[in-house]
Amino acid sequence: MTIQFTTDGSPGYRRLALWQDIVCDVFVGLDCKSDLGSAFHGSVTQVPLGKAVCSEVCSDRQHVFRTPSRIARSDQDYVLIALGHRGNGGVVQDGRETVIHPGEFALYDTTRPYELKFNDSFAQTIFKVPRDMLQRRLGGTETLTAMSFGADMPLERLAYDFIFRLCQSAERLTTGNAAALSEQAVDLLAMALSERLGTASLPSSTHRSALLYRLKAHIRAHLADPDLSLSDTAAALGISPRYVNDLLADEDTSFQRHVLAERLAQCRRDLGSPVLAHRRISEIAFAWGFNDLSHFGRVFREHFGMSPRDFRQSLLRH
Repeated sequence: MTIQFTTDGSPGYRRLALWQDIVCDVFVGLDCKSDLGSAFHGSVTQVPLGKAVCSEVCSDRQHVFRTPSRIARSDQDYVLIALGHRGNGGVVQDGRETVIHPGEFALYDTTRPYELKFNDSFAQTIFKVPRDMLQRRLGGTETLTAMSFGADMPLERLAYDFIFRLCQSAERLTTGNAAALSEQAVDLLAMALSERLGTASLPSSTHRSALLYRLKAHIRAHLADPDLSLSDTAAALGISPRYVNDLLADEDTSFQRHVLAERLAQCRRDLGSPVLAHRRISEIAFAWGFNDLSHFGRVFREHFGMSPRDFRQSLLRH
């Protein structure tokens, strides 16, 4: 469901204060300034997209601050990806400053102070993602804030186009499709950011985070292969099997446990999908790399508290 906010129709003397209220409600606690006074206009539309939120912002010139005092009073923990498509916008965070031109995007983190500078009217799409949704794929974002993406690199361009078009279509998507597509959007975003990480001289902890993302991406891409192994995965990444498990130990898991959890998650998703109700349970299990149906049933029950059949029937009845 689309929610729309606008300053149109409000008295001129109230518009800027109303705009600050709107921005604080839609995004996070912010302070907004503009020299336009009663001539100021702005509008925001907001559409949920799984765990993420898509917003379209059209506004006159302004200067926006996320201050330490605002952060101290807030428990909101997001990364905002701003995609420019009319006018230019400046972003300042973590000691860096960049300008978002049409066709480019940049990100900023709500857990640290930032500034947004708009010298003229503008339109941007904002893709608001829970911070842990991106962090579990990529690690910390401190080295990526207030940098422009999308102008030259193919993956960055793909990420921009996919997220922009997804947000344009968000209100017409079913809840299930919206959730799945938002995950895919963050996957693609993390892949583009990871590529940028690979071209920069970064601290070892950041390289480790990028390598962990590439490890998880390789596992996801080969889940359907029942022969997916630790040694082959390590060879594909050019690292040792011991280092694969060392990377996954950062998240209190191992290669075998992570692969099993990923396969079970995909089977659980497919078993709960009405679109796949015609597929046999065995087909779904084998499609995600299980090759022993009794083993699949046992580990599924251990993880989710019921058999695959009972799980499917409970969801489809609902």
